[in-house]
Amino acid sequence: MGDSPVVVQSQVQAVEEAKREEITSQNGPELKAPTLVQCKWWIQMIIYSIFVLSGQAIGTLLGRLYFNKGGNSKWLATLVQIIGFPVLIPFLFITSTKNNKITKIKKPSFYIVASLYTLLGLFIAGTCMLYTIGLQYLPVTTYSLICASQLGFNALFSYFLNKQKFTPYIVNSLVILTVSSSLLVLQNDDSGEHTNKKSRRKYIFGFLSTVAASACYALMLSITQLALQKIFKRENFRLIIEMSIYPSVTATMAILIGFFASGEWKNLDKEMNEYKLGKIQYVLNLIGTAISWQAFTVGSIGLIFKVSSLFSNVISILGLPLTPVLAVMFLHDKLTGIKIMSMLLAIWGCVSYMYQHYLDDLKDKDAKQAQLVELSEVSH
Repeated sequence: MGDSPVVVQSQVQAVEEAKREEITSQNGPELKAPTLVQCKWWIQMIIYSIFVLSGQAIGTLLGRLYFNKGGNSKWLATLVQIIGFPVLIPFLFITSTKNNKITKIKKPSFYIVASLYTLLGLFIAGTCMLYTIGLQYLPVTTYSLICASQLGFNALFSYFLNKQKFTPYIVNSLVILTVSSSLLVLQNDDSGEHTNKKSRRKYIFGFLSTVAASACYALMLSITQLALQKIFKRENFRLIIEMSIYPSVTATMAILIGFFASGEWKNLDKEMNEYKLGKIQYVLNLIGTAISWQAFTVGSIGLIFKVSSLFSNVISILGLPLTPVLAVMFLHDKLTGIKIMSMLLAIWGCVSYMYQHYLDDLKDKDAKQAQLVELSEVSH
């Protein structure tokens, strides 16, 4: 009986030491399990980031190509951003039997989940329509740079909904991104497109639509993160797929109603026949756009799971230089001095936020390590 406290104490110390080693991730051959966990986390982060960056760039370029080569339907261009969700349905069956550990967590009410998916779906429908208007009336370079403002909106919404703290680096990021987007209002000419009042009006309308879409998308990301924390309270791949599919179903229904009510469906046959690249390229463009944006959606939700809505948005904004460069190469957009200045400011704003995220990560690790040391001292 006299040896029991010693045995218990040594066991506690061993457990605490193992936890400390797991968090600090020091070198050593004994850290196989933590190292595997960390590698898996980084692999998932890389995959989700690739989905976001490639899906966003390809989807944006194909969307602009659709309008450049004779496409005119706003509703169809919006629909293809959402309707690609059926490609994800097989993953529901693949993951249906692999997550038995979460059965002990109380599932949220059906009505709460249905209301959430309906709300997110309507948000997606409205946001995609605003993005479509912006993409139709703006060059890809201008459109992509304005989209950088969504990081600022996301930081603002995260402050109120997700308890995101404002620090000097985040405030610096917000100010720089605001200036970056504001600069684009000053440009007066883009390949002669804005030489009359009508085209200038379209440019302003496209600008305001893109800014509004960025705000809506940022709010949607913050609501998604809040839902994951307060409603679902769990993290697994199946839930990522569910949150990609079910809101898309609602959004697709809303867009289809608008599509048929507007009468644009009557002109599809004529539009396909007059498409400058031919019928096959017309169909391939729509299919490619649908798949690209669905990959973007999966990647975005995956990054929200792994880090936060703000980080998901940062990865999206990291693709900022990629899309304009590709637009200059393939769509022959002009990269003016104001656009270059706006791009550099936007990159600076993103780097400012990422540095703050790096500091937060270091602070969090130090806090956890200090907590483990304190627990170890208490056990003595």
